[in-house]
Parts: sequence; C-alpha cells; structure tokens
Amino acid sequence: MPDQDLSRYSLETRLVHEGERGPESGWRPTSMPIYATSTFLYERTADLDAAFEASEGRYVYSRYGNPTIAGLEAAVAAAEGAQGALACGSGMAALHIALLAAGTPRGAMEPHPRHILAARDLYGSTYTLLRDFFAAQGTPVTYCDVSDLGALEATLEQVRPDVVLIETLSNPLLRVADVPAIAERTRAAGARLVVDATMTTPILSRPLLQGADLVVHSATKYLGGHGDVVGGILAARTSLVLDTARRYARLLGAILGPFEARLIARGVKTLALRIRQQCANALAVARWLREHPRVARVIYPGLEDHPQHHIAARNFSGLFSAMVTFEVAGAGREDIFALIDRLRLILPATSLGDIYTLVSYPAISSHRDVEPDDRQALGITDGMLRLSIGIEDVADIIADLDQALAR
Repeated sequence: MPDQDLSRYSLETRLVHEGERGPESGWRPTSMPIYATSTFLYERTADLDAAFEASEGRYVYSRYGNPTIAGLEAAVAAAEGAQGALACGSGMAALHIALLAAGTPRGAMEPHPRHILAARDLYGSTYTLLRDFFAAQGTPVTYCDVSDLGALEATLEQVRPDVVLIETLSNPLLRVADVPAIAERTRAAGARLVVDATMTTPILSRPLLQGADLVVHSATKYLGGHGDVVGGILAARTSLVLDTARRYARLLGAILGPFEARLIARGVKTLALRIRQQCANALAVARWLREHPRVARVIYPGLEDHPQHHIAARNFSGLFSAMVTFEVAGAGREDIFALIDRLRLILPATSLGDIYTLVSYPAISSHRDVEPDDRQALGITDGMLRLSIGIEDVADIIADLDQALAR
C-alpha cells in the first residue's frame, strides 16, 4: 500500500507524491471524473494479479481500460442495445478494428478478413482504407449496390464474404440502407454485418436491434457534437465479437484518451435534444432548397421523392437525419468555391454533426482521394454540396443560403 503519510520525506519527494492518492471516502462525484492516469494501484500484489485476470471493472493500465473511457462505452452500449462498446482514437480506427473483429472466426486472432463485401456508396476514407490497407494486404474487396437486394443476394452467393460493410445513410448521396433486410441476407450467407451509423446515430437507427453484428460511429461527429474532439466507438451484439475487438485495440493501441472520452460522453447526454432540432431544421432547409431556381436537385430522405424515403420512414425513428445534399444548376468547381466563400453563417468545415451548420464540397474533401471518373460514376458531381445542419434558428440558415445563391 502506498505511504499516505508523506511528512517524513524531503521536499523534492513530496512535490512528486503529495495530492496524488487521496484516501477513499463515502462520497462520489455527480459526473464521471477524468482519470488522467496511465496505471492503477492496488493494496496488495495479489490484488494486482487478480486485476490483470479480470475482464471488466478492474483497471491496471489505461491501454487496457480506464474508468472515464468505460463510462462512455457503457453509455453508447446502452443506447445501441449492445453487449458492450469499445472507444477508439478516431472513427477510422473504430472501423478498422470492427472489420478485423468481424472477420475473425470464433474469436481466434487472424491477420484480417478473408473477403469483404462493401456497399458501393461509402465515405471516401473508408474506400481508401479498403483499398490501401485491406486490398493491398491481400483481402479481396467487392462492391455492391446494397439498395438492390436481388443484386446483394447474387453477390453474397458469388463471393461468399465473411464481412459485409454498409452505412445506414451514405455520404454524401444520402442513400438509405435497409438494415433489417440486409442483415437477414448477410446472416443467411454466414457473414457478419458491420454498419457505420455515424450519420443516423442511435436516435434515428439502432442497427444491432435490426440484426447487425457491429455498429460503428465516428464520435467526432454527432456523439461529441461540438467540433472539439476526435474519437470513434464501436458496439457489438455479442461478447465474442466485442472481446475480439478489444484484443485488437489493445495490440494496435487504437484507444481513446480519457480527456476525449469525457468530452464525447458530455456530448452524448444532449444527443437526443440536438438531433431532434437538427432534423427539424434539415427538413425545412431541404424543402426551401427544392423550390430555389438555382438548385437542380435536393437529396434528403425526408422528402417524398427520395428513392428510399419509404425505407427511412419504416426503419428510422420518425426523423430523417440532419444532412442535406444539393446540386447547384450548371455549377463547376470555381462556381462552388465562390458560393462557399459568400456564406457568412454556414461554416466551410470538413466534418459533420456539429452544433454549427457546416458545408462540405465532397469533390475536395470526403471524396478527394476517389478518382474523378469514379466520383462521377457514383453520382458525386462537381456542382454538389453537402450540408450538415446545426441547431441555429433555421430562418438564419436559409437566409445565408439565399444570399449566397442569389449572387
């Protein structure tokens, strides 16, 4: 047991140790403290040995577990209806770990999945991960239009993947995946389904309850929600997959820090309030853009003319997301640059899910590393902009768009 009476030691020694380890008492804090420590102490070495063996609730080293991080993981696991969750250093780290864990049979440690079947519409960095890491390391990656269930069934039968990767709402084309139908077909094919639900959050969609095996979030976005933290989190339906993910995260060091975990956990507490306001604003903005003479097309799942509106109405919680994508008629890159520069309230930040309304130009941001011909084939044009709607007064958001489009 560490010495609690430090008065016998020199000033130099006391400066190192004083105030670090207070005695336990009957009180506890209202909110989770930030446990900014790399290691944890026990009264006896036998207790430390037992802590190394314990799977949960005992801490020895923050790469293995930390109470602040565990608090965030518990909140997200509860929100997703999961067996548990794992916080990572970024959304891409969480996705990487999820794909590794999903492709590992029976909890064994394998180097990577044998074959990945991915949705054709994915976040640009996800494409890059699949191409430059998995495919480059010898894992075949096949892409499929998962909105066509017949094509999905045929591709599952043909390639026999062990992992299927989709997004609940694709970025930036806002195509809605029918998660229950895809999960049913994935399970029948003997594969595990990984769902990136960053843009819908547990407030709109809970993929694990719809049959998915793993759900992934870039916590940088809506979970954190304030543009001040980078992090990721995955949640698993079974303890087997979760334990595998945790082993990979420990080995790769793909963990979240306690300061970041506390910021994200604070954001999670207001997630439902923010999402409801943002979705209401987004629907109003989408309807306004649809009537603007300079706008050629508006993509928003809450509009009746969206191709998967009926799926969103059935599978989402009655909200339709806070993302709006639109095309400016006849606009090229220079026109879009000028339009963005004229905005005064809407911020040109390359992210989404903040309390602020953000504008992103996919051709130079999320899909910058995708070849121009491939972008065009996906439907991402040079006149396309993506809005992440914030919590401001919607009249102010619309007024800013109006003045920028009018000029």
